[in-house]
Amino acid sequence: MVGPARPQFVLFGSSIVQLSFSNGGWGAILSDIYARKADILLRGYYGWNSRRALLVLDQVFPKDAPIQPSLVIVYVGGNDSMGPHPSGLGPHVPLPEYVENMRRIATHLKSLSCATRIIFLSTPPVDEARINQGTSEIFSELIRTNELCQKYSDACINLCHELGVKVVDLFTAIQKRDDWKNACFTDGIHLSEEGSKIVVAEILKVLKQAEWKPSLHWKSMPTEFSEDSPYDLVAASGERTLNPSDWTFHREIQWD
Repeated sequence: MVGPARPQFVLFGSSIVQLSFSNGGWGAILSDIYARKADILLRGYYGWNSRRALLVLDQVFPKDAPIQPSLVIVYVGGNDSMGPHPSGLGPHVPLPEYVENMRRIATHLKSLSCATRIIFLSTPPVDEARINQGTSEIFSELIRTNELCQKYSDACINLCHELGVKVVDLFTAIQKRDDWKNACFTDGIHLSEEGSKIVVAEILKVLKQAEWKPSLHWKSMPTEFSEDSPYDLVAASGERTLNPSDWTFHREIQWD
């Protein structure tokens, strides 16, 4: 543990979470935005579905931990929504079970601390044509359709409304861009940098609008080591230094 202590944001789920730190992904973007605000931690991995998430829930989020996360962002659903394999193996989880699993995940996270906030991300769409063209020979047939994605997305959103959990409707948000199939994915499933920018914008929108105290929106959180210092760069006047602690000019997008 390094100091000083500051809020922890945990990204939990499947490969869309794991890959969020690669190639301009949404986890990497959030880490930049919150570089002097909070620690962004990754606990999501390739292939995980809601069953696998439940199996590790107590290990990743122990209720007796001395420090609990300030925010947990959960993405689980894309793998669950895949069509079932005849063998019974694979990531598919029937919709009613998926909803119950997500309910249990939300209930567990709510129990960690009265100050732990939660955002669920619903299942995004896929580019069916690219998936069907690019399936590797090492996999059996991948049954991923937008009809299935929408069913699992809608179920997640409805559950969140029932439980009072904040949710981002990725299925709708991604498709607001006219060229979403070409621009938002690396392989028809996983998010490109452009797709990740949409995720970040939607998460920040939730954080800004939420009436949480304290606020977890980056502009409302204290900046670490923000005091003036005689060791900072000297201003053109030569009479003072320039405090760089809130500089954002390096960002391609000036996030709200």
